[in-house]
This record gives sequence, structure tokens and C-alpha cells, in this order.
Amino acid sequence: MNPRALVLSEGLSLWGGMDPASGELIDAHHPQHGANLSGRVVVMPSGRGSSSSASVLAEAVRAGTAPAAIILGEPDLILSIGSAVAEELYGVVVPVLVLSPAERAVIKDGELVDLTMLASRPVRLGLD
Repeated sequence: MNPRALVLSEGLSLWGGMDPASGELIDAHHPQHGANLSGRVVVMPSGRGSSSSASVLAEAVRAGTAPAAIILGEPDLILSIGSAVAEELYGVVVPVLVLSPAERAVIKDGELVDLTMLASRPVRLGLD
């Protein structure tokens, strides 16, 4: 499976920022408002607030509208928890990875992303 990248120019809170029923980016103030995150590798500098983002991610997994993976520039424990909960409840993995700016820069919007290559990377949860 090689989903397409959706590179966001700003961080996103899934709570109030993503409709879990459709996967649409609904934050009216976000530059990519209206984009669809469903089945995409979402690349963004960081998550943005709200502990409820974990439940939105889990609900999107249940609804079949979750991103295929989330790539961040810094650790986000909330998104990692949402991914872990979704895996436990629904048996679906949404990898949440942290890559350096240089590594993220090579991922272009709309290009195919090889998730098997990303799967071998260590995951940092930001607990240190």
C-alpha cells in the first residue's frame, strides 16, 4: 500500500479540525481547509492542541476515514495515544512518526509514500 502524501503547511488539531465522518479538514482557519485526510499520509510540522484529538483519530479509524499515517516534525503524545487506542479497539494501525525537517522536506504533496520504508523507523513519543 502506497498512499499519497498530504503535506500541511501548519499543524492541525483533529478536534474541530477534522470531520471524522468524512475525513475532511474542517478548520476554517487552516490554509488547507477542505482537503481530505482520509487514506493519506498526513505530513505536518506538529499536532495542535486538544486532548480530544485522540478520540477524533480513533473515531475516524472506526469510520474508515482516518489518515493512512501521520508524519510530524515533533512528538505528539495525544496523536500517538489516539493511534494506540484505535489499534486496540479496531485492530487498525495508523502509524504516527516523527521525522527531521530534512526528512519531511523530501515528501512532496500528492506523491506516493512507501509505508513499508517508514515502518522500520523508530517511533519517538515525546516521553523523554
